Amino acid sequence: MSEPEVTFSAFVVSLAATAGVHFGDRPEPGTATPGAADLPAAAQTIDILSLLEEKTRGNLSAEERQLLEMVLYELRLRFIQAQGQDKRIVEP
Repeated sequence: MSEPEVTFSAFVVSLAATAGVHFGDRPEPGTATPGAADLPAAAQTIDILSLLEEKTRGNLSAEERQLLEMVLYELRLRFIQAQGQDKRIVEP
């Protein structure tokens, strides 16, 4: 059985899944239940994706760029949510 091809999009999705584990939203590989949230690790994964966005600017296809932007947007929102209600930027 051959290994699946590693693509840029698959790499981005893999990092997003790792962030999901750090947020406590997804179980770690090999376990059945999600663990406790590790926000510093989630923030580091977001920083890695941000660095990837910066360093690949101008070298991605439109689909790759859109995926990376969408993933970063969603993870940043999730990070704010994970910090709790008292850390809101805008009060309703």
